[in-house]
Amino acid sequence: FWVAGDLRDSFPFGDEDNTFTGNVDNEINGNWILAPTGSIHEARLKAKVKRRLRKNSSRDSGRGDSLSDNGDVVRSVVPPTSPKGKLLNRRSRMGKGRGLPKKGGAGGKGVWGTPGQVYDEDKVDVKDPNYDAEQESCIYETVVLPLDEETFEKTVTPIVQEYFEHGDANEVAELLAELNLGSMRGDVPMLAVSLALEAKASHRELTSRLLSELCECVLTAADVEASFHKLLKELPDLVLDTPGAPQMLGQFIARAVADNILPKSFIDGYKGRVDCEYSRAALDRAAVLLRMSRWTGLRIDSLWGSGGGQRPVNQLIKEVNLLLKEYLLSGDTVEAERCLRELEVPHFHHEFVYEAVIMVLESKGNRTLQMVLQLLKSFCASTVITVDQLRRVCWSV
Repeated sequence: FWVAGDLRDSFPFGDEDNTFTGNVDNEINGNWILAPTGSIHEARLKAKVKRRLRKNSSRDSGRGDSLSDNGDVVRSVVPPTSPKGKLLNRRSRMGKGRGLPKKGGAGGKGVWGTPGQVYDEDKVDVKDPNYDAEQESCIYETVVLPLDEETFEKTVTPIVQEYFEHGDANEVAELLAELNLGSMRGDVPMLAVSLALEAKASHRELTSRLLSELCECVLTAADVEASFHKLLKELPDLVLDTPGAPQMLGQFIARAVADNILPKSFIDGYKGRVDCEYSRAALDRAAVLLRMSRWTGLRIDSLWGSGGGQRPVNQLIKEVNLLLKEYLLSGDTVEAERCLRELEVPHFHHEFVYEAVIMVLESKGNRTLQMVLQLLKSFCASTVITVDQLRRVCWSV
């Protein structure tokens, strides 16, 4: 190369064919050169391509780009070398394999081994520097925190309500055994009786059975006695929601004494010491029932009656016939509807219709027919008896 100064001394001015008119200084890569027009154009192209390659070197470092003699970019087929390129490439880097999962399916996130693999217990290495001989005698147990008052009510209430549906006392005992009741153990009978006061007669019968079953495994006689003491103290509040709470609580006390889960001295201990009229009414009701059981042979275990579905079919048919005969004598449809609802057998109402039809067919005169039609019309209007139950009886007759 030779450095070009002022090119005006070397070339005459005014020559139109000369390509270097004016100042034709050219710079490529920091070097001043003087070259023909074609060479200058090629040098500019090469410099432009080099600048482009340097600019994108970090992004396209793995492509293996090169520059040919005529200035074109030549991309060589070279496997990617950047870490990003390796991660995106799903093919085996070893150049072999059938595309099967790695490690036979035992690898990957959230995988603990091949399907069906059973792990043995880890053996303690005595030579381990972290080995502690005292750890072998340690016993690890799950610690369940005792329930407080708020958590107790939220946890035990659904258990009792579900028991009213299935009637399995053993399941309730297992669920309560899993809980750490702590000081709230004595409140289980109290909560069960409080819920039963607002429920049906069949639910109260189930509650009496539940207390008898739990007293053998989960509760003690002291827990049951403490619960009934609390119920007598809270009777003024219970009466606000259930006006008949004193009489029903008295029946619960009498039933508990008959089932031997409450001492007979429980009632005698309150003589002359009760100021609340509701508590006095409950204790008097329990005392009267116990005296009647001794003198007249009253069965206290059947105070609440049998729950609807638990009664035998023959007994239900007898009660339905008594209900119809009483209605034919009194003509009170409201009382007949109340007695039918108290049976708690809505699935058995078709039998009521059947017995009513049989009674009409066996009767003489038109009076029985008119009264039965009026009764069935009233029951259909109050949805006690459905249209399907009527149709079932018609098909069977």
